[in-house]
Amino acid sequence: MDWVEVVGWTGSTILVISLLQARVLRLRLVNLVGSLVLLTYNAVIEVWPMVGLNAVLSLINIVYLTRMLRARHDAAAYTVLEVRPDDRYLQHVLEVHGQDIARFNPQFAGSVASDQDAYLVVLGDETVGMVVTRDAGDGTAEIVLDYVTQRHRDFSPGEFVFRESGLFAGRGYRRVLSPAGMRNPYYRRIGFRPEGERWVLDL
Repeated sequence: MDWVEVVGWTGSTILVISLLQARVLRLRLVNLVGSLVLLTYNAVIEVWPMVGLNAVLSLINIVYLTRMLRARHDAAAYTVLEVRPDDRYLQHVLEVHGQDIARFNPQFAGSVASDQDAYLVVLGDETVGMVVTRDAGDGTAEIVLDYVTQRHRDFSPGEFVFRESGLFAGRGYRRVLSPAGMRNPYYRRIGFRPEGERWVLDL
């Protein structure tokens, strides 16, 4: 097998791997790489219809990646909805994502207590995340659950709950405290500061 065939098989493999990605940003990135490799391969062996196809696929991926990255921190792209702890749709979302929630938020009990506050983060008509907090006393809102669905895990939609500081300040909170034991926290990127093993956002 010569190097040209290696390039062709590599591109095909990358393209297949891209289709196995659950995260939309990662899918587009890997697919773009695969398309560019196959574009090069087909140009070398002069299969021009496939060059055209992969050029178009690459362009489509670039357009979608650009849109995704522009909206990544755009508050206008996301809507934060406060819901009651016993909201039926909230319960449905918790049940659908129960196993994944337990994996990344092992401290979460699996349901929202009546004295806790719940927020859903919506992108278009899709629920992409949820945040649940409780009153920890002394003007502190403690995060009980901070979850992003698998498709959108390369983004941080929960930041829009915390960016809207009025959601917490309006209840008399002066700071927000991250949950204990949460895996892969992203709080530094959205303005929290470290405090021991936790993260704190001053309002």
